[in-house]
Amino acid sequence: MPRRRVAAKREVLPDPIYNSVMVTKFINGVMWQGKKSVAEKAFYGAMQKIAERTGDEPLKIFKKAIDNVAPALEVKSRRIGGANKAFAHYRF
Repeated sequence: MPRRRVAAKREVLPDPIYNSVMVTKFINGVMWQGKKSVAEKAFYGAMQKIAERTGDEPLKIFKKAIDNVAPALEVKSRRIGGANKAFAHYRF
């Protein structure tokens, strides 16, 4: 708990090449020890290889891959009668 004020949430800016916030968040997740340029080189290099091998738009394939990895339903635990039980909520 901060004593003075709560830090303001910063909005994530879209990346300069694909103009996508999802790409920026992915690059920030790949980044190690604050080395964003290294993470960007790895990501954009992979996107170039995707474009060369498939001949399709790499951003579309990236979004499809992220959707395939994301869980289809969300499991939340609730306390009922002294026991914790899991309930599934579908994500739409």
